[in-house]
Amino acid sequence: MFYGLSKFIKNLLPKRLFYRALLIVAAPIIILQITISIVFFDSLWIKTNKGMTRALVGEIATFISAYENEEYNKDSLINLFKKNLHFHVKFEPKKLLPKNDTQRWFSPIDRTLRRELKSKQFNYWFDTTSYKSLIDLRIQYLNGYFQFYIPKERVTTSSARMFALWITLPAFLLIAISLIFLKNQTRPITNLAKASAKFGRGEELDEFRPSGALEIRQAGYEFDKMRKRIIRHLNQRSEMLSGISHDLRTPLTRIKLQLAFIKDQEIAKKLSNDVQDMEKMLNEYLQFASSSFAEKTEKFNMAELILESIDKYENKNISTNLDKKIIMNGRKILIQRCLNNLIDNSIKYSNNIHIELSKSKDFLSLIIDDDGPGISEKEYDNVFKPFYKIDKSRGDSKSSVGLGMSIASDVVKSHGGNIALDKSPQNGLRVKVIFPF
Repeated sequence: MFYGLSKFIKNLLPKRLFYRALLIVAAPIIILQITISIVFFDSLWIKTNKGMTRALVGEIATFISAYENEEYNKDSLINLFKKNLHFHVKFEPKKLLPKNDTQRWFSPIDRTLRRELKSKQFNYWFDTTSYKSLIDLRIQYLNGYFQFYIPKERVTTSSARMFALWITLPAFLLIAISLIFLKNQTRPITNLAKASAKFGRGEELDEFRPSGALEIRQAGYEFDKMRKRIIRHLNQRSEMLSGISHDLRTPLTRIKLQLAFIKDQEIAKKLSNDVQDMEKMLNEYLQFASSSFAEKTEKFNMAELILESIDKYENKNISTNLDKKIIMNGRKILIQRCLNNLIDNSIKYSNNIHIELSKSKDFLSLIIDDDGPGISEKEYDNVFKPFYKIDKSRGDSKSSVGLGMSIASDVVKSHGGNIALDKSPQNGLRVKVIFPF
């Protein structure tokens, strides 16, 4: 039960650091202001209004009592109360109290006035809304009623409004100031996250300058050191592989020249095929290990890139269903290399291929279906491992080292996407690639 409650509360809380920090800062201020307001409203404002209303009702009762005892000069009594107590009184004989109910049941003024009038056992009617600064109070007397026009300031005080104003404005001012400071404190974290995401996708990253609090600055410095170590490692690997490539291509070239002098054409052909296979495998190794950080991101039409890749094969068995204009921001050459590897595999093991490209609000989807033999589900994850082959006797295994799908997976994931395998509607293999926008 407590776990479910805790999970429910976590779902209600904001997910971003900025809003969580704002909640930590703003919540105590708001709770404090509400508490102070309630204490003030209950202990000061309500009690003050109650005393003022009680005094007013007592003055009204005094007036009615004096009016009853005055036999000759009742108008003088009315003028005396108007002059000294600041409310206008008029006696309306042979009139009944209004029947319509104008009392506000949730108004503190109405509630207090109603309570005090009932305590004096008056038959009354009042209206506090028709006039801005007056209360229309009518109290039954003999065959008519007294009509009192009483200033609202006699039953309420303006200190409540001033208090609400002074307690609200500073609260909003403090929250606004905290917003500025919180924004400045969370901006370095956001910049660090963006730099990490950009570096993780293999995009070119400008010089990163850590900022913010000491802990955030330290995390930024460590990230920058890590980034430089990774780039240095990749550059060293590329340079080493370039050297190996140069060293291996030289003897392969000499072997090619020597093959030309072999008289036995059958042996020469076999050796020549082996040399070609070695060159192809060497190219695959270099392609897999080559650094992609040198390539810059650019905007391009994904549909046009797919059509360009398909046109190179001149294969009429490849059908398409493409959204004509899907602009993607990425490394175009790497994406094309990924497409070539996926299409190569489909052409190698199937006859008919269908390529579909669509987009939604947040991502674009590329699906490649074929009618080949497919692969078992337990091998779906293994085929993305470098140098892995499902069946060494399957196809032309000598000319492949099992890097095509691994390269495609690296390219997709370096762009923040995902690649997955499934069974196609044609009973072959389906490759589904997701790229975020």
